[in-house]
Amino acid sequence: MYQYTITKETSIPRLPLEGEIDLTCRCNLRCRHCWLRMPANDPSGKDELSIDEIGRITAEARAMGCRRWSVSGGEPMLRPDFAGIFDIITSSSLPYSLNTNGTMITPAIARLMKRKGAKMVALYGATKEVHDHVTRTPGSFEATMRGFAYLREAKTGFIVQIILMRGNFHQHDSMVELARSLSPAYRMGSPWLYFSACGSAARNREISRQRLDPVSVINMDPPDTMDDDERLPEASPPSMKDDRLFPDCIEEGRTFHIDPYGGMTFCSYVRDPALRYNLREGNFREAWDDFIPSLTGKIRGTSEYRENCGSCHKSADCRWCPAYGYLEHRRYSAKVSYLCRLADETRVFKENWRLNHRRYFRIAGITIRVDSDLPFKKKTFDPKFKKFLVDGPGEDMISIRHHFSLKELNIDALAENPGIEIYRHPPWAIYRKERSWIYTGISPGKGDKAIHCAAVFNEDHTRGKIYNNSGALFRRGNLHSLTMFPSDQILLARALADRQACIFHSAGVVINGKGLLLIGHSGAGKTTAAKMLKKKGVVLCDDRIIVRCHPEGLRIHGTWSHGDLADVSAASVPLSAVLFLEKAGVNHLVPVMKNGETARLLVQYVVKSLVTPDWWEKILILIENISGEVPAYKLRFDKSGRINNTIKELI
Repeated sequence: MYQYTITKETSIPRLPLEGEIDLTCRCNLRCRHCWLRMPANDPSGKDELSIDEIGRITAEARAMGCRRWSVSGGEPMLRPDFAGIFDIITSSSLPYSLNTNGTMITPAIARLMKRKGAKMVALYGATKEVHDHVTRTPGSFEATMRGFAYLREAKTGFIVQIILMRGNFHQHDSMVELARSLSPAYRMGSPWLYFSACGSAARNREISRQRLDPVSVINMDPPDTMDDDERLPEASPPSMKDDRLFPDCIEEGRTFHIDPYGGMTFCSYVRDPALRYNLREGNFREAWDDFIPSLTGKIRGTSEYRENCGSCHKSADCRWCPAYGYLEHRRYSAKVSYLCRLADETRVFKENWRLNHRRYFRIAGITIRVDSDLPFKKKTFDPKFKKFLVDGPGEDMISIRHHFSLKELNIDALAENPGIEIYRHPPWAIYRKERSWIYTGISPGKGDKAIHCAAVFNEDHTRGKIYNNSGALFRRGNLHSLTMFPSDQILLARALADRQACIFHSAGVVINGKGLLLIGHSGAGKTTAAKMLKKKGVVLCDDRIIVRCHPEGLRIHGTWSHGDLADVSAASVPLSAVLFLEKAGVNHLVPVMKNGETARLLVQYVVKSLVTPDWWEKILILIENISGEVPAYKLRFDKSGRINNTIKELI
């Protein structure tokens, strides 16, 4: 495979990498759920940042590292200078995102928005009756559909953002169907609603009426289960040694928010004027370097916090944050009862997930946690995996998650910006993008450009999300790999290198507690030799064996990647000898006298996936250890079965 050089990345310093800006809070719609809206003709419009001020601010932010912007409102297109602002922001931003209700899109704006970025257009109903009921604006559905049509005519890609609430929830399926007909990309907006930024009791009552019940919210927006093994169900309540409420958001944050009037802070949900810096009276650098860090200790938990959220054992499953407490009750320490109910349902969801959507398998000391959007059945995996099935997490973890729709990956966006292509040979094209590896399943046919499956792994292949275009194969069951790839070696070969381990084309046999590694490519006789030696010992696997360097020495580990012999084992034993197989008319052991020759032979039988220089460096160190510590032989054998006597002499 293609070799690619990786430079060692360090932790990201506190830089303002991504900005969020609301161009206006005014809107031409009057949506029942909106927490920010002001009328289109509200006098506050005269106080909004001018295009020149926005140009100055974005230039200052860029000078400090900002490369991404999210543009929103209100309705940003309500501003007559929207096109100019859009040009200023997007010409110096890659990527960008834009939120709009779509009603004010014109053919000219649609052409302007062809610039690459995520354009999210809100959908509030599948019919004009429901859509206009939510927006409280007659004709808004027709205007939105017209906006979609202009985007399609201009061949401008966009994402339909489905916004759900009580007023339209009964049309959920129809909204999804409509969204699919409008664009290949759609997503669900946040299904739980925040109270108003201005604290209006009347608006809050309407927002409360539109909130979905907690079960529906969890179904629409399932909790992230990736870190569950670090945050067990009965997790301890948060520590009260530090009563500051915003330190993590500020110290670990790399984003900032600017409101329409030049107020800047660290989060878009923080609407308290006391926590916003006036960019009109200062500059971006001062706001980021001085003002925002000064807020770290400004908001502290009161007795209300200590007696409720600060001592709650549900905190690991709760979406509460001080900003939500402020929006709900104008007090940062206040609990939000609605979120308490969501936390209860989250715990129920996670318990069901652990029982039906999660399995653990252990191989070579590594626990692989497999999560799936579809529930596991008894026959989901081939019976061979039962030998490797364990009850729970281990110290060394790899986590993979199966999704059964390419929609969640946003294939269109991936096609536009997949990253640096590292390897292409059907069935895989592999890309390097920032700190991720992206594997896309491609067809050998020249005219077929479709992506049939995909996977996104982190830097060291310890976390991955795997996307298939349907769940048919999973439902059929009897899967022969945990990843649903042709082989799990694609994942394991990378992950093992970081653990002083690799996979060899080999059989592994245990005789009298000693591990023998029988090495050879296809046709060398690995299965034949394993069958004959099975009479004297235990076969770990007849085709793929892992060798790993442990503190106590080198050991071989069985795998589930067997050949013609179905015997597999999760067992591990010390590696006592390496045997390079050669078919012959006699049964004879020939010592390999030089470590260099052993190393040269071993290299030929290493199972490779994505090959990079740093990977090879780790593998060669391991091979050097094996060559220097383990005796190696060429094992010449026939089919007579006398190989057992030869091995007996060796043992």
